[in-house]
Amino acid sequence: MRTSVYMEELDAFSYREAISSGRRPVIIPVGSIEQHGPHMPLNVDVLLSRAVAGEVARSIEGIVAPPITYGYKSQQRSGGGNHLAGTTSLDGGTLVEIARTLVHEFARHGVRKLVVLNGHFENYQFLYEGVDLALRDLERAGVDAPTVMLLSYWDFVDQETIETIYPHGFPGWDVEHGGVLETSLMLHLHPHLVDMASVSADPAAVLPPYDVLPVRAERTPASGCLSPAVDATAEKGRILLDAVTAAMAPAIATELELPLAATIPAGA
Repeated sequence: MRTSVYMEELDAFSYREAISSGRRPVIIPVGSIEQHGPHMPLNVDVLLSRAVAGEVARSIEGIVAPPITYGYKSQQRSGGGNHLAGTTSLDGGTLVEIARTLVHEFARHGVRKLVVLNGHFENYQFLYEGVDLALRDLERAGVDAPTVMLLSYWDFVDQETIETIYPHGFPGWDVEHGGVLETSLMLHLHPHLVDMASVSADPAAVLPPYDVLPVRAERTPASGCLSPAVDATAEKGRILLDAVTAAMAPAIATELELPLAATIPAGA
């Protein structure tokens, strides 16, 4: 039997065997195709959500589904804005229906425990809506619905880790786009995709506490980043990944009534 925490690397028979008991959770990473400044690729949110899902899966004997690659429209106050070239987004209704469909599909497979692991700030409520509608559909159809847990990985970064990563002060999650957190994680996980020589040293963006449409493009920093990544390091990325995994895995295990397994080697 072929083994891996990543569903797409399994053959169909190995996958069926892995989920046959109904006890193994399936984790669906969700990202976006969104600009992350001149120093990182457009698929940062996809890469990071998938990597975090993989680390967590090794602790809870989970299986990581292929990620939802596209996300909801980038917002100016949290992602620079959907007006920036390269950012390629879904309408809210489309993302809702993707989440709804995937819950139906994994329920059809016999999966009883699902985790939707979000890596793009703007996605959350649309994923919630899709999951909620799917569970209502299954209830109306008389199907025993799976238990679904929905979370965003940065919510598991504790205060002690924040103080370590941001010794000069935390700018806030609302402007942590293309900044120290994402850049450090990418330096740790995918260093060949980061060009630190291109990092903008501009200060954190100052944006009004409201939105105006059409978007006023001049309010987004020219780099597309909302906070500087000059202090990002691979070591900070390792600390962040360890902290998130250490907090997220027990939370999922508790909510879904799972055992915490010995860590499976990353090459598995």
